[in-house]
Amino acid sequence: MKRSSRSSRRASSMDHNPLLSDGAGAASDETGREERKPGGWKSMPFIIGNEAFERVATNGLTANFMVYLVEQYGMRQMEAATLCNVFSGTSNAAPLLGAFVSDAYWGRFRTLTYASVTTFLGMVVLTLTAAVPQLRPPVAEQSGQRLGPSGAHLAVLFLTLALLVLGAGGVRPCSLPFGVDQFDRSTEPGRRGLNSFFNWYYSISTAATVVAMTAVVYIQDSVSWPLGFGIPTALMLLAIILFFAGIRLYVFVPPEGSVFSGVLQVLVAAFRKRKLRLPAPNDAVEQETLLYINQARKSTMVMKLPLTLQFRFLNKAAIVCEGDMKEDGRSADPWKLCSVQQIEEVKCLMRIVPIWASGIICFVALTQQWTLAALQSMKMDRHLGPSFQIPPGSLGIICLITIVLFIPIYDRILVPMATSITGVQGGITLLQRQGAGMAIAIMSMVVAGLVEKKRRDSALAHGGADGSSPLSAMWLAPQLCLMGVAEAFNAVGQVEFYNRQFPEHMQTLAASLFHCSLAGASFLSTFLIAFVQKSTRGQGRASWLDDNINVGRVDYYYYVIAALGVGNLLYFMVCAHLYRYKGTPELEDGCKDIKAVL
Repeated sequence: MKRSSRSSRRASSMDHNPLLSDGAGAASDETGREERKPGGWKSMPFIIGNEAFERVATNGLTANFMVYLVEQYGMRQMEAATLCNVFSGTSNAAPLLGAFVSDAYWGRFRTLTYASVTTFLGMVVLTLTAAVPQLRPPVAEQSGQRLGPSGAHLAVLFLTLALLVLGAGGVRPCSLPFGVDQFDRSTEPGRRGLNSFFNWYYSISTAATVVAMTAVVYIQDSVSWPLGFGIPTALMLLAIILFFAGIRLYVFVPPEGSVFSGVLQVLVAAFRKRKLRLPAPNDAVEQETLLYINQARKSTMVMKLPLTLQFRFLNKAAIVCEGDMKEDGRSADPWKLCSVQQIEEVKCLMRIVPIWASGIICFVALTQQWTLAALQSMKMDRHLGPSFQIPPGSLGIICLITIVLFIPIYDRILVPMATSITGVQGGITLLQRQGAGMAIAIMSMVVAGLVEKKRRDSALAHGGADGSSPLSAMWLAPQLCLMGVAEAFNAVGQVEFYNRQFPEHMQTLAASLFHCSLAGASFLSTFLIAFVQKSTRGQGRASWLDDNINVGRVDYYYYVIAALGVGNLLYFMVCAHLYRYKGTPELEDGCKDIKAVL
């Protein structure tokens, strides 16, 4: 009794200290603790508000970072570009490590807390480099140019970047899943709220990015760097305060141990029992007798998954042999006996990977639009009115504004209309939404190719190879608007798909997978550009991607990406047809998304 009393007091203490354990408020029924009910939209002002301020803060610091390195740190342009690329790539890879730590050890709340504070410290150091002259290279008296950075200056800079990378590794994979945790997916209102949450989360995050790329960058360029960095740093502090303000409303899902060891355990156990016979699929009694079905879960928010026949060879990992179970009904060796729940979670991962791969090609179209549209606009008329001229790098904001405007229309108007027709919650399924985004991305690339041919012909007619087209840069708006709509469908669809289809205790890994798609698209774009340049140059012909855009044939390159998109869409349709949604009973029909995509 004394031991039970001590355990009870300790559990109660942990309930009020989420930094000690992310099991607070979301413990399993076996512990006897009363769970805190998900607050749903009551928690969202704190979570989405935190995300908005965090996006303005981090994007406000990094959007103009290369200019800062060149102007204030005296770096050469290629050195600065290389450092920015390394920083960007590392920031996109870090969420994998952060997801592992969160899912296995800390939980989402604690990981978010530590990562947010780390990001804030990195911003403070970067702001100090702008405010304290001794932390930057001096200006040469004779030339008036800033000297290159010394070892000490680089040490301070690398400390800043290291803190920002560590912060990104924790914030990016945990922010969205933590918001998902606040909805009760076992109820109809909870599921409806979750549908809208993904849309509003992405829309507000994009709006925050627009603010960072316009207002904050303007302050940095036109007012002062210390103020331009100080404002994002203050906003990051405000984001942390806002996040903690909602702590009494949050639900905390506990970590469930190493994700990867659980996957390996299923594979090893299935291999060890590969020669054993599985019970008949329709014999429920034999399955109950021979298979290890029940397993205690740390949270009732984890969906119990039914046994399926897809990847049936893995089911052998649940066959109970002599000596496999302890007297209390638990597995004696997880490398020899795994539960049906654990096996089905591994199957979820195996089903998702082919769908994830299809998203990379779609993001290639998105990333190429940003880069090439800026180059196109440099050979066009960028004036809005008699005096104002649009910066080439700012044209991408058209895509972001489209996302911000379209997502509320989609959520409030199109979804209810589609739901009344299809009867599907959310209007269309998650895979249908991704497929629609891929189709619109293809349309965008075709439109981009047509506009580029018109621009190129006009430029050649008004000055030859070095000419500039009198066409307005607003001719590029249709392709960018289409790309914004494509991103609203596909990117938001991917985010929601990963968070719904991944096992609940792996959702931070799911969020990191989205960033891996972006990283994969960047690497594939680099390879594609190098391949096209090499294969289209020779025998007196200029490359399609020549440094002089009027000499090259960027329109052909757009069509190549569109053709890749068509092949990718066909591949996606096959994957969607074969995909089985998480928790779907074996007797129900499989996914019918291919019909909707067609």
